[in-house]
Parts: sequence; C-alpha cells; structure tokens
Amino acid sequence: MARLTIIKEGDDTLRKVCRPVTEITPRILRLLDDMVETMHHAQGVGLAAPQVGILRRIAVVETEPGTVYELINPEIIASEGEQIGTEGCLSSPGEYGVVTRPMTVTVRAMNRKGEIICYTGSELLARAFCHELDHLDGILYKDKASRMLDPKELD
Repeated sequence: MARLTIIKEGDDTLRKVCRPVTEITPRILRLLDDMVETMHHAQGVGLAAPQVGILRRIAVVETEPGTVYELINPEIIASEGEQIGTEGCLSSPGEYGVVTRPMTVTVRAMNRKGEIICYTGSELLARAFCHELDHLDGILYKDKASRMLDPKELD
C-alpha cells in the first residue's frame, strides 16, 4: 500500500465529474487500499478518488474505527430528515463550513468483489456519504455551505 497525495482546492481535478468504474481490476483494488491508507494518515473520515487525482467514481468512508465502506460507483437511493453541522475537507485543510445534509441516507454501490450492496447511515455517516459522493460530481462542501466558519469559532 502507498500513501497518495491529496490534491488541494484550486486544482481543476476537484471540479470534474468522475467516470464510472466498468471493471474491478487489480489497479482498482490497489487504489482502494491506498485511499484507505491515505485517509487514515490524513486523519479523515472519508476520501474520494478525485481528491487523489483519479477521476473514477470511487470513495472510502470510515466514521467508526475499523468499519471501512469501500464505495465503487455509489449513488444515493434514499434520504430523509435534515441535519445542520460543521464540515471540513482534506482538500481544504483548516477550513470549515456549516452545511445542511440529510439525517439518513441509503447508498447503493459496488464493493471490491463487484457485488452491489446498500448501506444506510445516519448522522455523521450520512454526512460523510453525501460529502464524498459530491466529490464524484465535482461538488465541494463549500458549494453547499450556508456560511464558512471563522477559526475563532472552532475553539
């Protein structure tokens, strides 16, 4: 496994729509492993492929230690409720904003074995799913933030 470089806001890659994965190859499996290692090293709860310069519909999420969601070609198929909370992004270090997201979402995706699975998450997991899937469509959390926070508000 290798740690990948997380690209920062301002890089055009973050604004592009990613292509679907058509085949699970050894390269895709290696990318999943490398993304998880990169996310752990950066102390994030999610990472999308465009954040490491790969324009494929792949994301990883881990809001609870030891439970990693590997999402290939993910899509939100259901959502309900509403939550308002603070978000940051590994591609915008040190910046945070207030974003409204669904309270609960169900995501359908392919896993590393090519199986279609559905995951339902609430609160932080729902927020992380939404945040990472937005990346796959070139959307950053700042695009949805009602306001950005002053660093003094974080203390």
